[in-house]
Amino acid sequence: MNSVKETANRQHIRILNRAARQAAALNVPPRGWINTMRRALGMPALALAMRLGVTKAAIYQAERKEREGGVTLRHMENLAQAMGGRFVYAIVPKGQIADIQRDQARAKAKAVTQRANAHMALEQQSLPPDQIQADIERLADKILQEHPPDFWKVP
Repeated sequence: MNSVKETANRQHIRILNRAARQAAALNVPPRGWINTMRRALGMPALALAMRLGVTKAAIYQAERKEREGGVTLRHMENLAQAMGGRFVYAIVPKGQIADIQRDQARAKAKAVTQRANAHMALEQQSLPPDQIQADIERLADKILQEHPPDFWKVP
């Protein structure tokens, strides 16, 4: 029987995997979201500035800051609302959650295997590369299954 924690974890994985697939279709426009939305609406910077109670220069500054990565989430939310939109942000995996976990398990397994192989090499007992790779994969499977407390520690 599955624990509540395992069930919740599977739900989180499904949410993030779905978000990752959806986010893959999104690319930040070259001029940024603020400028692109404003232009799509046909809204001059001055009109947006008046809706927010700021200067036209403040709108241009926000558009520049967005492109440079310096605009705040709150400011993006306010700008989106002023243009009749909504601001959405997310942290999504670059691939599937299982792939990220597998990569981490492999990295840990590789570090352990390489240490062991280095000791064996000192005794002229090192393994051939294909055997080392098979050992890494076996150990990665075990690490994934056991998910030790130091799983995310850098190897």
